[in-house]
Amino acid sequence: MNDDFDFIAYLKYRTTDEGGRMTPAQSGYRPQVRFDFEKSTSSGRQVVINKDLVFPGEYIETQITLMSPYLFENKLYVGLKFEFIEGAKIIGMGEILKIKNEKLKTTF
Repeated sequence: MNDDFDFIAYLKYRTTDEGGRMTPAQSGYRPQVRFDFEKSTSSGRQVVINKDLVFPGEYIETQITLMSPYLFENKLYVGLKFEFIEGAKIIGMGEILKIKNEKLKTTF
């Protein structure tokens, strides 16, 4: 498992009936991450914990490394929900469980 990540999150990929993926996502997949408070998105590399593939509809824990973490400095907190997207399509939802990158933690 990679030790260089920004946070751990609980994810659920949407099923095709929900408008999500038709095929499993591999560990290392890089969809865009979008938080409600921010219009900007960042590619977020997802390293799945203890699995290689994530099937649509499955709930999993993953380590996420943001490719543009500076966009979210002092804005993230445990329990914050987010979407992950491909183009304009929302393919799943997530919730932050633990933040490793101290620069990202909110100060309020």
